[in-house]
Amino acid sequence: MPNKDEDLLLAAYDYQLPEERIAQNPAIPRDSSRLLVVDSPSHHSHHIFRDLPNLLKSGDLLVLNNTRTIPARLYGRKISGTAVEVLLLEELENNSWLALVKPGKRLPPGTKILFEAQLLPPEEEDFQSKIQNPKSKIQNQLTATVVARDEGTGGRILQFELPPEVSLIKVLGQFGHVPLPPYIKNTQSHPEQYQTVYGERPGAIAAPTAGLHFTTELLKQLQEKGIEQVYVTLHVGVGTFRPVEAEDITAHKMHSEWVEVSPETVAKIRATQARGGRVIAVGTTVVRSLEGAAVSGELQPFCGKTELFIYPGYKWRVVEGLITNFHLPRSSLLMLVSAKIGRDRLLSLYREAIAREYRFYSFGDAMLILPEAKLPN
Repeated sequence: MPNKDEDLLLAAYDYQLPEERIAQNPAIPRDSSRLLVVDSPSHHSHHIFRDLPNLLKSGDLLVLNNTRTIPARLYGRKISGTAVEVLLLEELENNSWLALVKPGKRLPPGTKILFEAQLLPPEEEDFQSKIQNPKSKIQNQLTATVVARDEGTGGRILQFELPPEVSLIKVLGQFGHVPLPPYIKNTQSHPEQYQTVYGERPGAIAAPTAGLHFTTELLKQLQEKGIEQVYVTLHVGVGTFRPVEAEDITAHKMHSEWVEVSPETVAKIRATQARGGRVIAVGTTVVRSLEGAAVSGELQPFCGKTELFIYPGYKWRVVEGLITNFHLPRSSLLMLVSAKIGRDRLLSLYREAIAREYRFYSFGDAMLILPEAKLPN
């Protein structure tokens, strides 16, 4: 039996990953990535992601996150000429944003930052055209003022100077870059490869990477087999990736992320459960969306912020199965997946995946955890 006290210790979620196992480029085609399938408390097998229609059952329901990553990394300068790097985290109101900034010590409230429009390579220009109206190209320079420090993140609140009718998201394509994770250091990918094929609601600063494996054709094949699909929206922010630092993980506080679970999605999930179908979450962001919308004990339509932190001992309310990538050591995502099948077993599967040369993290391979593999509540 696992030691429950050990499950709550940060050090218990460590593992050693050779650097060459960190995927630097996505699989081409998307559904050619590998898939480790966990189908019982003691059995697992190895597949290719395109096998998914044969691994699920007619009547199952896939729940996907339709957020779209924005070009949230900006490079600018102070009036003095000092270079500044900004990572937008969360839209607040009236074109003010919470952001991480470098160098933070030199950006007190009142500091002005200037950003210049840039020439983009053709593939990035095509990507940016999907999130902005061409008529919004109104200027070659963008100005923001630091108005406050945010104690929760160590970031800054920035007020962007734009006409009231113009949203910053609509012009970001002229100034920003898609922020790939720091462990992707040598990539030939283009921005559209760091988007799901179904992402349509701009607002995330990172992709919901479990969804990167799906192609339009694969989604069609799943539908033809009677495996339906519905969507939630969680704009992936710092909460998903903020490192857990507390040695007692129960002391960790998640940064909130914006979620919408529509009445239509709730109705589809309830209908699936009523007929004995299985609810399969595509990614940890979908898990946090659905479980966050069910904190009262029953899934309800929800639009707002969630700070839900899932770790071993969690009582599951909605999600039965899970498609997920391989996650960083000591991360809240690793703890979430451990809550589904157990920490010892998950780390054992990770060791086998490393030995079999699976590719890890955002551009890496995937794992399918079927409902039959979960720990009892």
